Amino acid sequence: MQNLTERVLYGNTHCYFGGTLMTTTTHTVSIKLNPDTRTRVQHLAEARRRSAHWIMREAIEEYLEREERKEAFRRETLAAWEEYQSTGLHATAEEVDAWMASWGTEQELPVPQCHK
Repeated sequence: MQNLTERVLYGNTHCYFGGTLMTTTTHTVSIKLNPDTRTRVQHLAEARRRSAHWIMREAIEEYLEREERKEAFRRETLAAWEEYQSTGLHATAEEVDAWMASWGTEQELPVPQCHK
């Protein structure tokens, strides 16, 4: 495993990975939390032996990743619906169910073909 060293200077994180300097700039933001949420964050931080800052940063990253996946799925769904509306091509639920039920059997069916 290559050596990874990290230093924080003036809001910049400097990482040396395999002798290569990588810099990421961070910016301080503030967030208002109700007292119960703040207490929960602090208790979790203590339990995980992390800072409250680390817990909040991780929570925001996970939230963004989850919401970005949901948004991508929503866009894909709308595109599929628009394609169906313009072409009328589809496979019925019965065709898909039969295909899926055949998975892992000796008589596995081919993927259902789309039709009007």
